[in-house]
Amino acid sequence: MNFEELWLIWPILKTLARDGFNTPTEIQGRVMPLALTKRDILGQAQTGSGKTLAFLLPVLQNLYTLRLAKNLPDGKVKRKIEALIIAPTRELAVQIWEACKPYCSDTNMKHTVIFGGMNDFHQIKAIEKWVDILIATPGRLEDLISQGVIKLSYIQILVLDEADRMLDLWFLSDVKKIIKRIPSERQTMLFSAT
Repeated sequence: MNFEELWLIWPILKTLARDGFNTPTEIQGRVMPLALTKRDILGQAQTGSGKTLAFLLPVLQNLYTLRLAKNLPDGKVKRKIEALIIAPTRELAVQIWEACKPYCSDTNMKHTVIFGGMNDFHQIKAIEKWVDILIATPGRLEDLISQGVIKLSYIQILVLDEADRMLDLWFLSDVKKIIKRIPSERQTMLFSAT
């Protein structure tokens, strides 16, 4: 199987080819066909197996096709946050944000990352701009929601990466509060390394 057989859109295929990816990993080959049809996913694979692209590429494609279906322009029209990716640590959130960069660029999607431990001024400014995909740690996300900076009422896709670690790190109450604010009609993907 190759990525073209997964029916990925041309901008994503172009980025994969440019980055030297031709064949999906096992987790990508199993998850992507289901995720691309907006099914909920519970995925498990060890670190380094390609989990990030397994959820990231369907997120991008599903938002891209949703934009086309709604006939939204690609210009600087302010759009709402439609995909939320929650990670338990700053390091993982930044890693997902980095992985997202080339694919967002080629699909004209905007993404940003927020996490605790630093001044939130620049994070707030990034959110106030046009953002399609928000990558966040639970604590900072809950903090900015309570300040009224972030609204989750337009979320179409929710991803919890390393969900098991989030529960181990006592983020359960924050995650529950966040999920209550997200529309119940959405695609949900949970991933774990254990």
